[in-house]
Amino acid sequence: MKNLKFALILCLLSSLTLQAQNKKVIFIMSAATELKLKNGKSYPETGVFLSEFYLAYKEIVNLGYEVDFATPNGITSSIDKESYNAKYWGKKDTLINEATEFVKQNPKFNKPLTLEQALANIDSYQGMVIPGGQGLMVDLFYDPNISKILKNFSQKGKAIGLICHAPALILSMPKEENPFIGYKVNSVTGLEEFFIENFVMKGKPKNRKIAKQLKKLGLKYKKGKPAGNFAVRDRELITSQNPYSNEAFNKLYLEALKELEEKGTLKPIIK
Repeated sequence: MKNLKFALILCLLSSLTLQAQNKKVIFIMSAATELKLKNGKSYPETGVFLSEFYLAYKEIVNLGYEVDFATPNGITSSIDKESYNAKYWGKKDTLINEATEFVKQNPKFNKPLTLEQALANIDSYQGMVIPGGQGLMVDLFYDPNISKILKNFSQKGKAIGLICHAPALILSMPKEENPFIGYKVNSVTGLEEFFIENFVMKGKPKNRKIAKQLKKLGLKYKKGKPAGNFAVRDRELITSQNPYSNEAFNKLYLEALKELEEKGTLKPIIK
């Protein structure tokens, strides 16, 4: 009897260990460092927006998930210089120094997977997150691996988080191949783009008016107030508006991960 109890305990522990090992999320990140503008100038030190990445990362890790990083060609992500500003962190601006040290010292962040490696191991992940920042408009938008990764996660009903500018990546897929047609979606608004172009970058990028393009493609665009805390979830897709939306995004994304643990898919179950 004792041997049976011991065997059952071992079996339970093994099951829990396996579950913990399987709880993984991948962050797909830009590796771009400069954004060309229409006026012939460029916006230097672009890349990933630090608060959009790090605050989501912390919440996901605290939920018990392991996180991997992947970028084009496995190049370490650069951080947008604007994103160190405390105004984008809300009540969590005390984490700026912690986040800064993380990007300097974390081994996984500094030696990310390539997008090809991420695609090869895609079944290892329950969720993916693409933080915002102008960098993704330079490299991820044109990388053919992005559409493959998005389609795979969508097809399997896994959690997809696209923050601020990242919903623009939905536009990289033609309508006839796009799994998100008809979905509710959010992104940086036209007014917020205007502010960024005039007061931060001092010029307009080639690819802009993301919200207008999403609506034209056939998605149901929803938005909050400028610089508001706003995010939307439709099935497996969670999208948010700006760096001020971190709280709303993280709430919806963690709920999606928990639901995925319970149901095995975020797609509607047809009986």
